[in-house]
Amino acid sequence: MPVSLDSALLEGLISFFLLVGAAFALIGSIGLMRLPDFYLRLHGPAKATTLGVGGIIIGSVIFFSTQGDGLSLHELLIALFLFITAPVSCHIVAKAALHLRLEAVERTRGKPWK
Repeated sequence: MPVSLDSALLEGLISFFLLVGAAFALIGSIGLMRLPDFYLRLHGPAKATTLGVGGIIIGSVIFFSTQGDGLSLHELLIALFLFITAPVSCHIVAKAALHLRLEAVERTRGKPWK
């Protein structure tokens, strides 16, 4: 059965979002592992990984919306929950680290305890 242009374009769009999301998630994970101190390591999961999961969710929304009866909103609720909770939880963890005066490398800026 030959593949139509519409389905090939749709598969390309879904693949694009999945690959971009996976790349952001990988970059965030590598940043979490490689960055030198706690404060710099917060940026990996807070920014890049959140964008990565967002890209994967967009690809999932497109795929399941075209396979089912209509627009798939389950993934949008997951994305909303993720985009609200990830920055808030990272902020709380950073405030706790500042309160405990965790050590930081010299290039980390914004040390209020010095």
